[in-house]
Amino acid sequence: MRSDNTEKQLAEFAKHPKAVGVRHVIHDEEDVNFMLRPEFVRGVKLLENFGLTYDILIFPKHLQNTIQFVQQFSPEQTFVVDHIAKPLIKDGIISPWKEDIVELAKFPNVYCKVSGMVTEADWQNWTPENIRPYLDVIFEAFGTERVMIGSDWPVCLVAGKYNEVMQVVTDYISKFSAADQSKIMGGNAVKAYKIK
Repeated sequence: MRSDNTEKQLAEFAKHPKAVGVRHVIHDEEDVNFMLRPEFVRGVKLLENFGLTYDILIFPKHLQNTIQFVQQFSPEQTFVVDHIAKPLIKDGIISPWKEDIVELAKFPNVYCKVSGMVTEADWQNWTPENIRPYLDVIFEAFGTERVMIGSDWPVCLVAGKYNEVMQVVTDYISKFSAADQSKIMGGNAVKAYKIK
């Protein structure tokens, strides 16, 4: 996204029917302020021209910067927060992740992917009850219109079987209407990624 050739590369990649978005592994960058670098912002701003979504892969320590980052874009640019921003589930820490998520969710062009949670919990001993408080925050903040299920496969396999991991979310959303469940299970992803 920082390349001088970003626009040319995006034009080429966007021709592929399965190219619906771009992601940079922000949480692996040494510089906590990486996403605010002008050349990176410039590159991400090009995505709107190609109808591509930007997935935000971060740790909780990046959420304040993410709020500043999203503020710099047109409301037409769609963002998806991956893995609910990887809260510290293993340690049972919910703040300031919670407050920052609530603030980020105020941007209507930001969606959230409920995935990658078991890998942030105790790999050997997690239970759905460990994860439920974090899902409560996400659904309270984003509602059922801007949340989508994700598997984080195959990474999730370090902490559980695929069906167990997915069941954490499917059991949680069973209290919602069939229409809302359908949105979470695919409809919101179709909308966020402009899938035809």
